[in-house]
Amino acid sequence: MSKIYEALIQAGKRSASRAASFRPNSSEEAPLLRLWDQNSQLEWKIIGAVATIMLFFGLLLVVIANQFMIRALRSENDQRALAIATNLSDAAARPIMEKNILALYAVLTKYARLNGAAYAFIEDNSGQIIAHSIRPFPPALKPTLTADERNQVNRRIVTLASKTVYETRVPILEGQLGAAHLGIWAEGVKNEIYSVRLPFIGLIIIVLLVAVGTAVLVVRAILAPIRGPADSVAESSTGEFEAPVENKVAQ
Repeated sequence: MSKIYEALIQAGKRSASRAASFRPNSSEEAPLLRLWDQNSQLEWKIIGAVATIMLFFGLLLVVIANQFMIRALRSENDQRALAIATNLSDAAARPIMEKNILALYAVLTKYARLNGAAYAFIEDNSGQIIAHSIRPFPPALKPTLTADERNQVNRRIVTLASKTVYETRVPILEGQLGAAHLGIWAEGVKNEIYSVRLPFIGLIIIVLLVAVGTAVLVVRAILAPIRGPADSVAESSTGEFEAPVENKVAQ
């Protein structure tokens, strides 16, 4: 019985000695682990820097594109308002020359009912209001222009019923018969700009996120040859450390 006991003790000692021989030296393992940690940290720093730079310039591009789009859409709305006001001045010329007030009011009513229009009115060559689509006529809307300004196209921002209105003024027959005024609700213009701008900005943001994700994958692929040797050494070191433990458990 004692011989069996001594044989088991000797076998245990031999297993312990084999495990000690396979166990890597701590002085060799520490630099390998530090190298692996440094490579991993460097990789994430590079990826973070690339992603941050792309996001910064991408968001800057979104802001610039947004401003340009707002200006372009606002200019387009101004041109459309000018075209409508010009048509109004042309349509009002004949009733004014014929002094047909009923026909003039009919023209004003037609243009005042256009989508987004707030009002329309006509002034004569002396600056007096001779026809308008809103009753009573607000005194704040009465223009105060010089004789030279009455012969030119003008734009102004006014307030009507606590709401902002963009008004366009177009002379009738170069100001000889007065001028036509057309007011457009600012809220309608802003809503139209917003409805056009939102999908475009959303598309730019989606493209930006896809570009950042693609850049991250490309950077990781570029760094893979550098990261590979350190990962292999770390994995082999870990495998050598775990192998004796598993063998010991199996015995």
